[in-house]
Amino acid sequence: MNLIIRPMTKQDKKPVMHILKNTPEFLDFEVDIAEELIDANLKDPVGSGYVVQVAEIDGKVVGYINYGSTPVTQGTWDIYWMAVAADHQGQGIGKALIRFVEKDIAKAQGRLIVIETAGKAQYEKTRRFHFSLGYEEVARVPEYYAPGDDKLILCKRLK
Repeated sequence: MNLIIRPMTKQDKKPVMHILKNTPEFLDFEVDIAEELIDANLKDPVGSGYVVQVAEIDGKVVGYINYGSTPVTQGTWDIYWMAVAADHQGQGIGKALIRFVEKDIAKAQGRLIVIETAGKAQYEKTRRFHFSLGYEEVARVPEYYAPGDDKLILCKRLK
């Protein structure tokens, strides 16, 4: 597998949107929000405050990640969105995206990475994935998103 992680271009938007729309965990309005962040980055990569990278194998976009420095903090960064095409999950692409981002954040003098995720059952696989990469649950807001759907805040300190 020849995996390349690179900045997103306008030509990548269609395949990334396809991945997002075909990720069952994401609701339609959530996909709309992800698209807004992508559009902001494509319009003004520096001024938007968002960094968007894609994972590509043999010229095909198979995943993406969106992250950025958290305003009014010193060295805190958020990972906002990440998705890997269903037919490419379990191949290490998500892990490669996270590791790439961690190195990029470390180069920018980042010290803390925050991920917010849902507590509902269909996000169990996502939570296990992040825990396996060293992220820890540091807070939980009960029924934040909806009844029975907590907001979990995961963090990882960089060395």
